[in-house]
Amino acid sequence: MRSNFIVGFPGETEDDFEMMLDFIEEAEIDRAGCFKYEPVTGAPANELEGIVPDDVAQDRWERLMEVAQNVSAGQLAKKVGRTIDVLVDDVDPDNNRVIARSKWDAPDIDGQVIVAKADGIKVGDMVSVTVTGSDEYDLFAEPAKALN
Repeated sequence: MRSNFIVGFPGETEDDFEMMLDFIEEAEIDRAGCFKYEPVTGAPANELEGIVPDDVAQDRWERLMEVAQNVSAGQLAKKVGRTIDVLVDDVDPDNNRVIARSKWDAPDIDGQVIVAKADGIKVGDMVSVTVTGSDEYDLFAEPAKALN
């Protein structure tokens, strides 16, 4: 599941913010983006009371991103050991690996699937890989072994 959040919107309280953090954890939002509120010319929100100071908005942004990274890391860790199909976006022949994405990944937005031992794999190939590891954003994999 993917969503974007705004922190520091006029009138946002600490309780509101804590409720948002709880929601991200409870809903297990895999991919959360976060932006700090900024006034936009002509926007009605510019007239709202309760402006959140910049340092508070920055602190909330940092806290939200930490929670989001922890949730993402947990969700990606569940994929370790699974075999998935990926589309190859880039080849790194010097390191014998390719950069790919799964059906859950939007190009240039989400994390990547970094596939090691990628002999003969080309850009545009659809490859079955076994996920061997993960971090907050990316999966690490090797080509799946064919069953004989």
